[in-house]
Amino acid sequence: MILAASPWWNTALVLSAALGYAALALGRLRLQAPAQRTLMSLTWLLHAATLLVGFGGQPPKFGFAPALSVTAWLVLAVYAIETWVYPRLQSTLALAGLGTVAVLLAWVFPGSDHHNLPSQWLPLHWALGVASYAMFAMAVFHAWMMRRAERAMRLGSSEATPGMPLLGLERLTFRFVGAGFVLLTATLLAGGWFAVTLTGGWVWNHKTVFSMLAWLTTAVLLWGRWRLGWRGRTAARVLYAGAGLLLLGYVGSRFVLEVLLQRA
Repeated sequence: MILAASPWWNTALVLSAALGYAALALGRLRLQAPAQRTLMSLTWLLHAATLLVGFGGQPPKFGFAPALSVTAWLVLAVYAIETWVYPRLQSTLALAGLGTVAVLLAWVFPGSDHHNLPSQWLPLHWALGVASYAMFAMAVFHAWMMRRAERAMRLGSSEATPGMPLLGLERLTFRFVGAGFVLLTATLLAGGWFAVTLTGGWVWNHKTVFSMLAWLTTAVLLWGRWRLGWRGRTAARVLYAGAGLLLLGYVGSRFVLEVLLQRA
């Protein structure tokens, strides 16, 4: 937690991005679509600037909160593309709230310094991991919208309408699950290769165990979808379990080290 060491311009960037997301969430019902897109674009660029400050510094910093911040940034980028393809799909409030929390969390907990990387390819492993986080986050977000819409339909309410047919929303959910599974597989393979290359063998730790459990859970979900036709509540519960295990893999482990144990 290094708020005192943060330069004023970085603080200004962080607060501007957080306020932009907050304004987007609070003003979503009053802002017209072009104004929403403009505000989202500007805030997204400010968010990117805060990430560059941390990753481009000397030495660069990384940890659980920056990982979440990059994940949120990627999720918002994917969502922006998605709403361009499916204009009726609107759920800005939840994602803007996610952006606000992620930006502020990375400011309070900027991560640990990485003076010398053991391999120049290690950032590729991190990038694959964060990308898989983003895809699973999008899958969870769509599954949540789908379940919320199903409950509203049973109650005869139209307030939670997702803006597109439920079957289309379900297909999108599993496309993100499939993309996340591929990226997670690549992340584990890259991590295993780095472990064997740098240490001479596979490293079993909390991150590895939880990530493997997340991979297995997702594999079961995809098999259940393909062979047993899993959908609705069953599929959503298995997805939530897999995403939760993945979150515990890196973010959970680093949170314990950085915040609870205060070790780099």
